[in-house]
Amino acid sequence: MHKLRVAIIGLGHQSTSDHIPQVESSPSLKIVSVCDTDPTRVKKFLQTHQNIEGFTNLKDLLARSRFDFAIVATPHATHNSIAKMLLSHRIPVLKEKPLSISFRSARSLVAFAKNSQVQLSIALQRRSNPAYNSFFKLIKRIGRPFYIDIRYTFYTPIPHEGWRGVRAHAGGGCLIDMGYHMVDLLMWYFGLPDQVLAEISSEAKEGIVYDAEDTAHAMFRYRNKKLWGTLLVSRVIPPKHEYFDIYGTRGILHLEKEKIELRSSNGDVLRVIKNSKKSASGENQIGKFAKSLQNKRAKMNFMESHLAHMAFIEAAYHSVRTRRYVDPHKFH
Repeated sequence: MHKLRVAIIGLGHQSTSDHIPQVESSPSLKIVSVCDTDPTRVKKFLQTHQNIEGFTNLKDLLARSRFDFAIVATPHATHNSIAKMLLSHRIPVLKEKPLSISFRSARSLVAFAKNSQVQLSIALQRRSNPAYNSFFKLIKRIGRPFYIDIRYTFYTPIPHEGWRGVRAHAGGGCLIDMGYHMVDLLMWYFGLPDQVLAEISSEAKEGIVYDAEDTAHAMFRYRNKKLWGTLLVSRVIPPKHEYFDIYGTRGILHLEKEKIELRSSNGDVLRVIKNSKKSASGENQIGKFAKSLQNKRAKMNFMESHLAHMAFIEAAYHSVRTRRYVDPHKFH
């Protein structure tokens, strides 16, 4: 069987704990090269992966290595330049979220991919998680949705450290980073809201100044659907908690990574669909991306739908500055 050759761009935690193990466990993929601007990281990786080429410069990687697609997991502000360079060399790209650090730069990247006619995708595991997919089977059971409650929180003692603590490098804080997963679910299930009102803060550490928010709270509204909701994202509020709840006129849907619960209007659990341990993380995103490259009939993805995600996030940050509701459609 011909194995697709993979290049890993960025050797941070996401690559070493998630992407690289996924590729190594796949019988149809193999890592042929890695690239990171930190030579210490590259050297450490090559000590245990002697048959793989290592680079500290993307230009050298493209000149000296041959691969079928690249996985990009670098600081957010570098995504556009890296992805565009790969796409210009006809290299398909699977990248970490977010799409970009602003709506304007996201639109530029999408247009570049579309003009290049080269695949560009984002790794979002919840899309193939059985629990989150079961939403579409059960949503009609709860009548007309009228309220959405979304929460994704955990605690880290160092929200200010690293590139994620610097707005210029991350494009924002927890909302555009970990919050992107929850925004993705909201766009997937209900589409882009008509109004967004948000508050953010970076005040969890006494005597330390950092500008990438550690906590974000957004209120959103769909005018024609008579539906509204709230989203709380934080990397300084324990315990680790992630859920997506929809309240309807005839019941409630409670979604987590491990399960989805259909509840009556008073909260009684009527049905539970649980994931197996193996399926809880969803289908291997990298394997799914690889299959799309091999399937010549598969529709090419340029991430145009994710412009709605960026419009929501842009509206939230604009709302913080103006202290009023903002229509995300004006960005989209």
